[in-house]
Amino acid sequence: MEVKSPCINVCTLDPANVCLGCGRHIDEIAAWSSASSELKLRIVDAARRRLAALQAQPTKQVLKQ
Repeated sequence: MEVKSPCINVCTLDPANVCLGCGRHIDEIAAWSSASSELKLRIVDAARRRLAALQAQPTKQVLKQ
């Protein structure tokens, strides 16, 4: 079974090395090409949960003085 990459070409890492576009950790991105379909499904699931958690966090506003 082919598992489609969750990459949306918004490749920006946060301080924890998680991509803000797809939600994958840098190690998962690096392992993607050689990962089994089962592992890719687990990566996609974890990435979705990470993105949901990131989106649930309040945004920080920069105050202008």
